[in-house]
Amino acid sequence: MAVNSAGITILLVSFLIMIILRFPIAYAVAISSVLCLMADGLNLSTLCQFMVKGISSFSLMAVPFFITMGVLMGKGGISEKLIDLANACVGWMTGGMAMVNIVASYFFGGISGSAAADTASLGSILIPMMADQGYDKDFATAVTITSSCEGLLVPPSHNMVIYAMSAGGVSVGALFLAGYIPGAVLAGSLMIGSYIISKKRNYPKGDKFSVKVLLKQFSISFWALAAIIIVVVGVVGGVFTATESAAIAVIYSLIVSVFIYRGIDWKGVWKALEECVETLSIVLILIATSAVFGNCLTRLHVPDLAAKAIIGVSSNPYVIAILVDLILLFLGCIMDMAPIILIATPILLPIATAIGIDPIQFGIIMVLNCGIGLLTPPVGAVLFIGSAVSKLPMEKVVKATLPFYLCMLITLLLITFVPAFSMFLPGLMK
Repeated sequence: MAVNSAGITILLVSFLIMIILRFPIAYAVAISSVLCLMADGLNLSTLCQFMVKGISSFSLMAVPFFITMGVLMGKGGISEKLIDLANACVGWMTGGMAMVNIVASYFFGGISGSAAADTASLGSILIPMMADQGYDKDFATAVTITSSCEGLLVPPSHNMVIYAMSAGGVSVGALFLAGYIPGAVLAGSLMIGSYIISKKRNYPKGDKFSVKVLLKQFSISFWALAAIIIVVVGVVGGVFTATESAAIAVIYSLIVSVFIYRGIDWKGVWKALEECVETLSIVLILIATSAVFGNCLTRLHVPDLAAKAIIGVSSNPYVIAILVDLILLFLGCIMDMAPIILIATPILLPIATAIGIDPIQFGIIMVLNCGIGLLTPPVGAVLFIGSAVSKLPMEKVVKATLPFYLCMLITLLLITFVPAFSMFLPGLMK
């Protein structure tokens, strides 16, 4: 295997320099790819060919539909109803509002599929509410931003669709099923951390548990939760593809938001669609430019070199798994989620499968690693949103989040080394 050291150096060094200079990630990926192609003497028309090929995927059509569904449901008055349902479930516990925040994120994440949407929507309601009830504002913000990562694991998550496309041949339905238990484990871990802190700081409890109230709130929230059932059951049951289920979910979410909950009018629908187009344009540009970058990596044999380098450190599969996690956590500190999935999957997936990690399990591992990256400076988008919503300095939010980082890392290790968490439900459906 001939190694083009100059090409690798130009590609990776130029990319890292632009990341450090805070170039938009899509520009950094595209420019470094162009420099690599020029150094190799290739015609730049191949750039356009690779970009078009990168977004010419039928499975990728599910992404805009899932984004649209999440925005419509998020703006359609769903947040308050899910908060009330979560309050009926766990509000009676010590630190009840923290528990409500975490459980509501699990419910809402299954609708929006976006940690940023979860933080912006639920955070604007729950952070002031928790502060009014005697919770420290930085604690409330930390709970909000960390629990929002549950939405990345709980289907429908458009990031899982992007991973399935990057991995090639991975079932979107199986990925959707695989995310439920890890999402619940993450929620449980955060609830334990919140309970310990709440006990120490004497945070208040909510009202006593009532089955009657729980049933009432469930009946009100049923229309919102049914969207998840449509997507997951439809895909897993083979009734329709992920793309078809996403399209049906958009129509359903429009009906629920406009006619049932009446949280949004037709003027608001058009504004929501404008937001969807803006988000989707960013995602598609990233996918297109990352396709060129990925092709450059493949031609330069970077995945093979990376595999040899990691395996050269140790032959122990546990050590290799930890190294893969550390690489993804580092990338999460300097890059956003979608480009990490698009660029790192072709490199790290073969290494993971070589040590016995199933591609479905690796998808969950990658999504959680990227989720933690969304909370870490300097590129932590969700961290910035939480800071903006709470109007607190980012440094104070990071300090309050430190105990929850530990909870998330423990969950990551469990998911990495206990395959049953990710593989039980997909295996059961098979």
